[in-house]
Amino acid sequence: MTAAGTTLVVGATGTTGSRTAAQLAAAGHRVRAGSRSGAAVPGAEPAAFDWYDPATHGPALDGVDRVYLVPPPGDPDPAAVMLPFLRRARAAGVRRAVLLSSSAIPAGGPAVGAVHQALPGLIEQWAVLRPSWFMQNFTGTQVHARSIRESGTVPSATGSGRVGFVDAGDIAAVAVRALTDDEAPDTDLVLTGPEALSYDDIVAVVSELSGRPVVHRRLSPERMRDRLAEEMPPEWATVLADLDRAIADGAEDRVTDTVERLTGRPPRAFRALFEKEGIPGHG
Repeated sequence: MTAAGTTLVVGATGTTGSRTAAQLAAAGHRVRAGSRSGAAVPGAEPAAFDWYDPATHGPALDGVDRVYLVPPPGDPDPAAVMLPFLRRARAAGVRRAVLLSSSAIPAGGPAVGAVHQALPGLIEQWAVLRPSWFMQNFTGTQVHARSIRESGTVPSATGSGRVGFVDAGDIAAVAVRALTDDEAPDTDLVLTGPEALSYDDIVAVVSELSGRPVVHRRLSPERMRDRLAEEMPPEWATVLADLDRAIADGAEDRVTDTVERLTGRPPRAFRALFEKEGIPGHG
């Protein structure tokens, strides 16, 4: 791996940012952990960072030569704040950027797709991580975990469609390689776990490991949209429901070798993750 300066991890208290910061620090790299709270992250220098407060950008970038970028969550037009930041980062001496996107969003697509498309023209060395759906959506306080605990159901509009669910720790491991290898990938990387699973497959594993029945509640995309709109802006609920529709149509039924090719080890399987970390119960 190349000798790096300081890496700014944006979203360092989030699902992939926290793991990326921790893995970088454990490998001996200098890390600045950027978050709205400026919370301490083990092994990293904390820094206040808010996408919507440019006054936090300059101090966060001071002395930084590479960045891990997690877009502002739920923003339908993240390019409005991310592209000015990237121009400022380039002027400040950043020469490598790794962007977290999604397997469902290509370059030039909606939301972060516009940032993906612009990135190669803004930063000399780059990579775009396009992970499939996170296994961690079923853990902690995430929506599926809450639904499992509260009602013993996982609602979706995915039908029988399958997804190559990926562990956030594997995403972070790829991010670390993309940030620190001698040569940047200079491409986008679709990340999946080792198998494509339907939501029926998922609830079967959850039921087995928890010892409690969990049911996949199949909804229409319209009903899923309305349900999500109770918790988030309607336009974002529509986007997520449409992504479920795409899964039902087979858009995410794939696995890639990217995690193993870049990290040298196979990606973690869904069952293995939850055998280690535990399955949420429900009451």
